[in-house]
Amino acid sequence: MSKIFQNLELQAFRAGITPRTKESRRWFQNKIKNMRSIKREDLMDEDPLKKTGQEVVGNMYMFFYDPKFKNDRRKLPYYDAFPLIIVVGPAKDGFYGLNLHYLPPVLRAKMLDALMDITNNTKFDKTTRFKASYQLLTKTAKLKHFRPCFKHYLNKHVDGKFAMVPAPEWEIATFLPTADFRYASNQKVYSDSKNMIGD
Repeated sequence: MSKIFQNLELQAFRAGITPRTKESRRWFQNKIKNMRSIKREDLMDEDPLKKTGQEVVGNMYMFFYDPKFKNDRRKLPYYDAFPLIIVVGPAKDGFYGLNLHYLPPVLRAKMLDALMDITNNTKFDKTTRFKASYQLLTKTAKLKHFRPCFKHYLNKHVDGKFAMVPAPEWEIATFLPTADFRYASNQKVYSDSKNMIGD
C-alpha cells in the first residue's frame, strides 16, 4: 500500500500548513505537481478511502470507468477512465457528477475553493458533504468552472466499487495526478475545458 495520503498529510503538518485553507490547497497543488505517476489500483486500497457499491449525493469518489460510447469517437472524443467526482444528483441509469480532472490544476484549485464554501457543515468529518446541485452550479459565478466537469455516469459502466474520499482528504485527492484520459492528452482536455468556460 502506497500510503500517499498519510505521507502528504504528514509533510503538510511539518510545514505548518493549516488544513482546508487556500494556503493548504496551494501547498498541495505545488507539492503534488512534481509527483511521479501513481498506481491507481494501489491508491484505491489506501486506508482513508472507503469502498462502497453505491454513490451518495455530495460525496467525493474515485472509481474505474468503462464508458458506453468509448468506441464511438463522434459521441465521445475522449474520456477519463479513472474519474474523481463529486456526486451532484441522480440521472437516468446512473448519476451526475463533477469530474475535477477536466480542469487544469490552477482552475481546479479555484473550483475547490468555491466548493468548500458550499458544504453542509464545517466539521469536515464523515457527515460533511458538498451541496453542489445543478441549479446552484449554474447560478453561482464562483462555480462557473463546473461546465466541463459535469458528466453523466452510468452505473453499469462503473468497473468495480467506488472509493469514497473522506472530507479531510479532499484537498489531496483533488490534486493527485490520477486522471487517465483516453484518446487525448491532458493538455488537449485542459485547452477544451478552458474554451468551454471562456478562460
